[in-house]
Amino acid sequence: MNKAELIAAMAAKADLTKKDSESALNAFIDTVSESLKKGDKVGLVGFGTFEVKSRAAREGVNPQTKKAIKIPAKKAPVFKAGKGLKELVNG
Repeated sequence: MNKAELIAAMAAKADLTKKDSESALNAFIDTVSESLKKGDKVGLVGFGTFEVKSRAAREGVNPQTKKAIKIPAKKAPVFKAGKGLKELVNG
């Protein structure tokens, strides 16, 4: 499902226009993104948690040259599914 399909599905479920659904989805994405940028967690009970994890610097291998390379430390956004979502997906 892409963003346009998600907007259409949200509009149908919530009895909203596609424009209103797109605004709501964009507001959700912006709010979650801003919270993660500040280092906050966003938890939706039964659905899951969005958070930022730190990845340590490490050494890797360039597959083309087979030479060792240094991979710098970085932060990565992650999503951990909640119990309700896991149960729904697993039947």
